[in-house]
This record gives sequence, structure tokens and C-alpha cells, in this order.
Amino acid sequence: MTHKIKLGLAIAASALVCGSLAWAQSAGLSTLRGAEVSEPVAVDKIHDTIDDRMQRNYRQQPPLIPHSIDQYQIDLRTNQCLACHDWTKAGERNAPTLSMTHYLDREGNELDHIAGTRYFCNQCHVPQADAPALVENLFEPSVSR
Repeated sequence: MTHKIKLGLAIAASALVCGSLAWAQSAGLSTLRGAEVSEPVAVDKIHDTIDDRMQRNYRQQPPLIPHSIDQYQIDLRTNQCLACHDWTKAGERNAPTLSMTHYLDREGNELDHIAGTRYFCNQCHVPQADAPALVENLFEPSVSR
């Protein structure tokens, strides 16, 4: 693909996105959180964190994070979660150890370090919060409380 075609496609995509945003604003649409489409809403104003651990709602649900991770660095070079939760440090930090499944590669081989497929914790684990449901649902936890 030539440079001119790539540039043309990029411009067309940008125009499509900007046009969609402008249409949504002119139509008076709002987000599920009730804000205008382009209005930023600070996360800390939406919900509060909870001090006690919340129960899991179904079998194999990834545990919720019971503390703030706002300033945590998780990228290709650094994962601050591992400073407390890696098996080498969890005992001295009084933190839960990662599940052994986090130390298995794609073929099921055990590793001494966290598997690359489990390195980005916030792909599955999210901070627990006392937040209202964004949409009405009929979900019932599979465990009794």
C-alpha cells in the first residue's frame, strides 16, 4: 500500500470518528454514566472504593483488587503489582500470592516468573467499587452470601 493511500485512509477514518462525535453531541446523546459524550468525568467522582473484600459472584471470577491502583505502573518494563503479590515477596508483604496458574506458559509448563500471558494484571482484575450498575440487569450471584 502506498504512502498516499495510507494517508488518505487515516484522514478518512479521522473524519468518520470526528463526524460521529459531532453527530452524537448534536443529537443530545449521553454516555451510560449520564455525562455528555465529550464531557470528561473523573473516576473518583463516580464511585468510592470499599474497605472490606467483596465476595466473588461466580466460580473462577478473577479476584477484585481491594485497594487503589491509580498510580500503579503496569507496562512492558514494570509491573508494580508484583512488588507485593509475586510468590517471592507475598509472604513478607502479607499479600495474597498469585495463583499458580499465573506461572504456567501456554503449554502448561511451570515457570519461576509470571507468564507473559498473565503479566498485565488489570486485563482481568479491577479495583472493587461500590458503584451503581450502568444498565439494569437480572444477574444473581451463584454463591449464597
